[in-house]
Amino acid sequence: MFIAVYEFEVKDGMDVSFREAWLEMTKVIYQKCGSFGSRLHVSDTPNVLVGYAQWPSREQWEKDHKLTGELYEKAREAMRNCLVQSKTVYKLEVSEDYLQNHTSQS
Repeated sequence: MFIAVYEFEVKDGMDVSFREAWLEMTKVIYQKCGSFGSRLHVSDTPNVLVGYAQWPSREQWEKDHKLTGELYEKAREAMRNCLVQSKTVYKLEVSEDYLQNHTSQS
């Protein structure tokens, strides 16, 4: 499994708009590009959010995904308008995995 970690610096007052656009972009990428989805996190730094996306492989992530459509275009433009900058911070291959989706009852 491959993980891409992103850092997003969001303009003041644009947090809610960014999150909405990020979610729409993430849904399209999940549905059209074969990702496993993504999570967005608030960091300790004001206006900085961190996201990570899971992919079956680096090759799948690196493919030239030609995304089109009104929903995608609108979400991409909205996301860009909210950002000061964004960058891919890490490109990671999973070596060990014990991430759980629920809490243990033991």
